[in-house]
Amino acid sequence: MEKNDIEELRTRVGCAAVLEQEGFAIDRKESTRRAIKFRRDDDIIIVIHAGRGWFDARSDAKGDVFALVSYLRGIGFTEALTVIGDLIAFQPTAPIWEKPRHQKQAVASIAERWNHRKRPWRASATWSYLRQKRALPWQVIYAAIEADVLREGPYGSMWAKHVDEAGVVIGWEERGPDWRGFSTGGAKALFQFGMDGARRICVTEAAIDALSLAAIEQTRSDTLYVSTGGGWSPQTAQALETLASGEGAWLVAATDNNVQGEVFADRLRQMADSAGCDFSRLRPEAEDWNEELKERRERGELPHTRPAHQG
Repeated sequence: MEKNDIEELRTRVGCAAVLEQEGFAIDRKESTRRAIKFRRDDDIIIVIHAGRGWFDARSDAKGDVFALVSYLRGIGFTEALTVIGDLIAFQPTAPIWEKPRHQKQAVASIAERWNHRKRPWRASATWSYLRQKRALPWQVIYAAIEADVLREGPYGSMWAKHVDEAGVVIGWEERGPDWRGFSTGGAKALFQFGMDGARRICVTEAAIDALSLAAIEQTRSDTLYVSTGGGWSPQTAQALETLASGEGAWLVAATDNNVQGEVFADRLRQMADSAGCDFSRLRPEAEDWNEELKERRERGELPHTRPAHQG
């Protein structure tokens, strides 16, 4: 087959088509515009680069559509060509967040967009979302607002700030009643809540989980609660390595109680070994810390119980 023919196949057949044919399905709850998560039992493949690239969330495997077929079926490049050729007419399921054709481009910078948004306040839509839908105690919400790590997003959503090593905002996690994503044009590093210079670093996968764990632990004074935003970018890795290299650092993998959480925990374990710092694994009994918080609240186990007028 000519090189031009191979390039045409690569252009016409996306990774999503291959995955659907192999029995994977889109995990809409865990997907964003830039990273679409596909699941098949415990297998997790993330599709990126507008459907032209992918990586395995549980290993270092990644590549283009040809590498994906070879990886899933255990076959060579020549056989993969035949498989992909058969998929030219296949139309995969379109994600529900498909971008409108005439969407306006954002012209403001990340910092300008962040500063344009108000901090949440009592009875605001974001405050109500965090209190009622996410079961966060008002004390934790208030502390996060005072630390300037939260903003009011559209339609009652929450923006949770990610910063670089200089503390400058570079992006934010977006969570709301009907929305989950990351700032357009932003970069992932770490969401941070708690004591600067803290010895104990609890690493979660979402800002909501970081705040939920802080609520469960009554915001320990020796702890910095951080979130990777569900990713592992070079900036995220660098920020974690910097924290792990601090004097007396103790890295705690407080990731989700599932396969992906264990993958992240193993990466953190390796990082702690390289940095020579203490390490421990902290799992929620539920799948994540926010679900754990809700269950404990239902059982009346939280120390934050207060009269209704305080929240």
